[in-house]
Amino acid sequence: MSKLIALPHTAPFAPEQIAALDQVIGAASVVQRAWLAGFLAGLDAAEGKQPSVPAATGPKPKLLVLYATESGNSEALAAKAKQEAAKLGFAVRVQDVADIDVQSLKDAGTIIAIIATWGDGEPPQRAAPFFRALMGEAAPRLDGVKFAVLALGDSSYAQFCESGRQVDARFEALGATRAAARIDLDLDYEAGAKTWLTTTLETLAPADAGSVIHVDFHKPATEAASKSAPFAAEITAHHKLTSERAESETVHVELSLAGSGITYEPGDAIGLVPENDPALVAAVMREAGLGDDAALRETLTTSYDISTLTAKQLLNYAALTGDAQLAALAEDEAKRTEFLAGRQWTDLLETFPHQLGGAEFTALLRPLAPRYYSVASSQKLVGEEAHLTVARLAYSSAGRARLGVASGMITDRLREGGSAKIFVRPNPHFRLPQSAATPVIMIGAGTGVAPYRGFLQELEATGAGTSAWAIFGHRHFLYDFLYQLEIQDWLKSGVLGRLDLASSRDQPEKRYVQHVLWEQRQELRRRLDDGATLYLCGDAKHMARDVDATLTRILADGRDESAGQAALDALISAGRYKKDVY
Repeated sequence: MSKLIALPHTAPFAPEQIAALDQVIGAASVVQRAWLAGFLAGLDAAEGKQPSVPAATGPKPKLLVLYATESGNSEALAAKAKQEAAKLGFAVRVQDVADIDVQSLKDAGTIIAIIATWGDGEPPQRAAPFFRALMGEAAPRLDGVKFAVLALGDSSYAQFCESGRQVDARFEALGATRAAARIDLDLDYEAGAKTWLTTTLETLAPADAGSVIHVDFHKPATEAASKSAPFAAEITAHHKLTSERAESETVHVELSLAGSGITYEPGDAIGLVPENDPALVAAVMREAGLGDDAALRETLTTSYDISTLTAKQLLNYAALTGDAQLAALAEDEAKRTEFLAGRQWTDLLETFPHQLGGAEFTALLRPLAPRYYSVASSQKLVGEEAHLTVARLAYSSAGRARLGVASGMITDRLREGGSAKIFVRPNPHFRLPQSAATPVIMIGAGTGVAPYRGFLQELEATGAGTSAWAIFGHRHFLYDFLYQLEIQDWLKSGVLGRLDLASSRDQPEKRYVQHVLWEQRQELRRRLDDGATLYLCGDAKHMARDVDATLTRILADGRDESAGQAALDALISAGRYKKDVY
């Protein structure tokens, strides 16, 4: 019989007793456990014994666990924090900052804020209205509120954990009392987050709160695949989508999910576990003087990021090697920033050569993180498959040709018949409306068309459609219009109600999706007034910002910019403006 329950380690028994009880209770049936519970209760009643329970001393202290998330990591940590806080006697609630009124923070009691930074110092997309309200003049005083901030980020960006830093500083400026020092965590955040949450919650817990015995009587759902245990999916199709005359290459990949148990919804992302280019691994080992250790080569191929170079790594390498010239560069922020721009580990090792041991070198590196791609299919139409749309990232920097870690692996080294390690990252905030009657407006450029292909497949499979409006951008109509035939078929069949295209290089003046939006602003306002949900997918640095600026101008409708921004924030807060940008 499968094990249904295990005693928590906090149970009032010695470890060997817990192990023995697990063998009996863990495998017992419902009837057997009920009989045992009744027997023990009757035995205690017969002997006049009652368990000792700490007396309640008053209402439980309030704790608000706030999170701002882009990829779901902050949300997962918030759920764990809630479990731990409940054990310590808190009246705890978890809240996405996208769904909270800033004014309510003044009554929160104690706040643990788990804040992710997205991109180069930006708050997560759905958190933007909260940040504007928190930083604004109308933000409430937080006198009497305690707080602690856990910040998540990526140290390869200059503004590492900037959103968490901003929340931390702003809470203090509004009069709140810092209960624990902020912690800034990189991609390998799990261990640090666990320790910080445990320590912080124990510090905040009232001395007379007692403890709560927490027993989970439900068998945890077994994940079909996860970040730590991905599924090796067979590649059943792999072909180019772009013309030979296109300036960049984009491929379509189909993955078999047969036997995996993996399910997904259009709008979700496929997490892909990448491997480093063997040629890059060989170059790094050569420059570091690591010889030809096969085990180390495998480790560097599969486990460590040997492309990204961060300020912290530069400082650590200088300290490890004792290189005075490098130390001077690393400690000068301006020179360090200039050196790091566009450089990777091969550049550092070549410029400042030192022979390292394998353990010394890997201690300097960050883990090789998964890469995420919007799923470009609907299981209602394709069954046990997942489709991806991947653009080959090829560029030059610091005098070297570079290739994206994951995109290079997919486009250059993977082929039909091979396999890729994958898992699903749900994205519940980028899904089709629950009601098929709700109009949708899909804005995307380049590979930003990927999730919309999944949406349109879903609409085809469910028989919905006709109210969908797509605004897609690409460089050249003839060379870069991804999934052109499928999209035109959906337009003819009525699955797609309207299609507007922006081919940026097909005329002397560049034309982008934001230009289409402005030209069609009356139609856009009409559809939004009819309750349409607006979607945006594609490049964050340029396209998304330009689209936001145009939408703000359109929604202002002749009023000042603040009115347009307020209207856009209202759409975000209502879940009617959804972004999946990168």
